[in-house]
Amino acid sequence: MTGVPECAFLRKLAPFLPCRCASWHERTLRRTVTKTNAIFYHAGCPVCIAAEHTIAEALDPAKYAVEVVHLGSDKSRLKEAEAAGVKSVPALVMNGAAFHINFGADIAALR
Repeated sequence: MTGVPECAFLRKLAPFLPCRCASWHERTLRRTVTKTNAIFYHAGCPVCIAAEHTIAEALDPAKYAVEVVHLGSDKSRLKEAEAAGVKSVPALVMNGAAFHINFGADIAALR
């Protein structure tokens, strides 16, 4: 077996047959299966709802696992949002960074 195409062909024929490029397969599967987590925080106001429909729903679901958190009704997540750097809502947190979208409400107003 030399190279990926031959190995891919053999894996189609015999899926349990070990191959020399197992690490290549693991890296490829990990790359295609891993999604980036994104949390969209909002308070339910019209600005937040509009941002949710425009921004959060525009993210590619094959690449991003989007969680929508309504801080107006789930106050237990306020500390988490603040720790992630959220100062106002609506905000999208991805890759450890908070992206503030427009301005709906200050995080302090949601307490």
